[in-house]
Amino acid sequence: MPVVTNLLDFDLSGLTDLLATMGEKPFRAKQLFRWIHHAGAGDFGQMSDLSRGLREKLARSCAVVPPRLVAESRSEDGTRKWLLEVSPGNRVETVFIPEEGRGTLCISSQVGCALECRFCSTGRQGFNRNLTVAEIVGQLWWANQALGRDPEGDRLISNVVMMGMGEPLLNFEHVVTALRIMLDDHAYGLSRRRVTVSTSGIVPAIDRLGRECPVALAVSLHAPTDPLRDLLVPINRKYPLAQLVAACERYVVCAPRDFITIEYVLLDGVNDEPAHARQLVEVLKPVSCKVNLIPFNPFPESGFQRSSPHAVQRFRDVLIQAGLIATTRKTRGDDIDAACGQLAGQVEDKTKRTHRRLGGSYV
Repeated sequence: MPVVTNLLDFDLSGLTDLLATMGEKPFRAKQLFRWIHHAGAGDFGQMSDLSRGLREKLARSCAVVPPRLVAESRSEDGTRKWLLEVSPGNRVETVFIPEEGRGTLCISSQVGCALECRFCSTGRQGFNRNLTVAEIVGQLWWANQALGRDPEGDRLISNVVMMGMGEPLLNFEHVVTALRIMLDDHAYGLSRRRVTVSTSGIVPAIDRLGRECPVALAVSLHAPTDPLRDLLVPINRKYPLAQLVAACERYVVCAPRDFITIEYVLLDGVNDEPAHARQLVEVLKPVSCKVNLIPFNPFPESGFQRSSPHAVQRFRDVLIQAGLIATTRKTRGDDIDAACGQLAGQVEDKTKRTHRRLGGSYV
């Protein structure tokens, strides 16, 4: 059976090289790229300005293959969640969040996650593999088809956040290629300010992202001291706070925004006291940033509770009084387990994390 090339795997440069092997000129790649991403076409027969010969060549060896829809959930607040199969036994979740004046798509970058953050449902599942470019971009391609366009003919997705399953910067090559497709005017034409990569703090990759494809950056901090962050976000043991904050300072210089977003999940009695807020103020002094406080979204066996509204407000007040910009994220889609930290999908866990945890050795 011949191998079929998935055209969602290629940015414009790669597609140009691929068509060159078929004897086609570069402008054909641009036409094909626009059909696939701008028009959302998956049938070569629809691509009317391509020659019949090229369409026949493409049909013999290529295809546009997004992840396969398994299930869809709709929240009372309008949030939609899709469970997409990327390979047998491995499924990821993608979430669309409609808001006034914009629509945000939350995209996954890995099947599961290797970082094992204590308060994250995805991290509890273990890790299988990185997603391919086609599997990352395919989530955006598929969501655009599912959502359609508004009455003016505009796409409903205006923002993309790499905040779904996985640590994007541990899948650097595929994620950056996918970002370039999202930013390309011949594809989705998204602004760098409207595409956000969220990381738990992979310091060398933050620097590399700043050099190769600077987009908006969000850093999952969640603790103001190394001992506490070591517990909640274990990657901190490799890249402690001082290194991470310094990387954020460097990134601001090349970022499309003049600030970094700091994400901080509030856990009752763990990291939500005024003393923690004052420590956070000190940690963030060198960085131009805004702090996004996130009420914890419970999931079974998490071992944590959501901070009370009073504790959230008290924490926020300390930050604001110290001169920081601080907002509290409105929880969306929690009735369908689509809120921050709740994405789970389905993972054939190569790390055997679930087995270890159930066996009593999970820490």
